[in-house]
Amino acid sequence: MKLTIIGASGSFPGPGSPASCYLVTADGVAEDGVTPKTWRILLDMGNGSLGTLQRYIMLEDLDGVCLSHLHPDHFMDLCGLHVAVRWNPDGWHRGRVPVLGPTGTAERIAVAYGMDPEPGMHPDFDFTTWEPLTPARLGPFRITPHPVRHPIDEAYALRIEVDETDADGSATTRVLTYSGDTDECDGLVEAARDADLFLCEAAFHEGRDDAIEGVHLTGLRAGRMAARARARRLLLTHLPVWNDPQRAVSEAAQAYDGPLTVAVSGMSYRV
Repeated sequence: MKLTIIGASGSFPGPGSPASCYLVTADGVAEDGVTPKTWRILLDMGNGSLGTLQRYIMLEDLDGVCLSHLHPDHFMDLCGLHVAVRWNPDGWHRGRVPVLGPTGTAERIAVAYGMDPEPGMHPDFDFTTWEPLTPARLGPFRITPHPVRHPIDEAYALRIEVDETDADGSATTRVLTYSGDTDECDGLVEAARDADLFLCEAAFHEGRDDAIEGVHLTGLRAGRMAARARARRLLLTHLPVWNDPQRAVSEAAQAYDGPLTVAVSGMSYRV
């Protein structure tokens, strides 16, 4: 499994990065169960991400979009993807794009685009509503949504698992956990339990944002969550433009002693 950072800027795009969007790829087989295929999914699709995404894949190669929650910096560029699917003059030959998200995803995106929710974007997207703690399948990916703590009706951390065969022939399950947006909570710890890579937001700074509860993590809180979960690597993301990345890392290192860095648009990581 490979993670490519499309966008890591918190709350709105920054000068060097779109808002939240992460490309995850893994090898598997096509729907026929035989033909080898590389699967490509997105975790969130915040504003600015659609343009940057095209540096890495053809849009028609996208196999699905998984939304952590319905704040615009995590889903708004689905509106642009809808235009690509609907109005490509050469036609869109892949059928409807799977979109997995919270309750009301189809209606929220239609309203964001200024469309009547019926039919809305249903002709272009195959919408599926998350069932908390119930894995969904997209190709080789098992994606389990864990409820987390954020001021919106439904917010999820996403645990993505892929079964792989190592060079010695042994079977291994690789785990990537994406926090979405959240403050400290038990659900986040369970989502990241023993993850090979924990992609975790750190939008706040200690001292500056202490009075705000139930919205975002600081670097220190992200480190505490990673330590409790025994995650093997921690990758901090969703840093607003006014945050100091090194301060976020220094905070996290006070609680977490494993490999630690900040997500940068354009970087890829093997999980």
